[in-house]
Amino acid sequence: MTLRPDKCMNDSNNDIEWSVEPGLIPYDRALADMEARAAAIHAGTAPERIWLIEHPPLYTAGTSANEADLIDPRFPVYNAGRGGKYTYHGPGQRVGYLNLDLTRHGRDIRHFVQEVEGWVIRSLADFGVQARTAEGRIGIWTDTLDGREAKIGAIGVRVRHWVTLHGFSVNIAPDMTHFAGIVPCGISEFPVTSLAELGKSVSMTEFDDALHRHFPQFIAALQPSLDSKDSSA
Repeated sequence: MTLRPDKCMNDSNNDIEWSVEPGLIPYDRALADMEARAAAIHAGTAPERIWLIEHPPLYTAGTSANEADLIDPRFPVYNAGRGGKYTYHGPGQRVGYLNLDLTRHGRDIRHFVQEVEGWVIRSLADFGVQARTAEGRIGIWTDTLDGREAKIGAIGVRVRHWVTLHGFSVNIAPDMTHFAGIVPCGISEFPVTSLAELGKSVSMTEFDDALHRHFPQFIAALQPSLDSKDSSA
């Protein structure tokens, strides 16, 4: 892969690689790369990484996926190896894979997930989107133009040897009909939406810039903790 890395400095003065991948990256290739990087971080042979990519149209199944939620497998289906249910990835959706060492950023996975949510919410706010979390429901939520609550982003995290895998996805301007092949994250009562559906003309680069802008606050908010467990959404 040809990466276009930029360097961010975290609060411990350790380099974190910020990589934006051009093109559409097959899921199995991305998963293998992400897992290899996590192993290398644990071994101390590679830096932590924020990896921003897009996938071709596909569905992923988490460890608690219900086959009944796979309505129309019109695209390839991959086992993601994370918690959660079925999700869609495709062009026009920003996927952020986070390989961070929580021994350096606080061994508190619940807090880590909460801070990832806050990072995405602050980035969306830069474009006038009032996003939020919803008690009892996974993901990042907002209101559609007709006032209906809808999901605009998903969070899914796995941790191995205290190194994080997977991360988040945010709907910038994907083909929303592609979500009809699944019950996204097992939630049928609410729709999904995107920045484009909300009338926001935002390029992928502009959204990446917002993520980059709010990244230092995200890293600084991670604090050490003695207690942790795997978490996903």
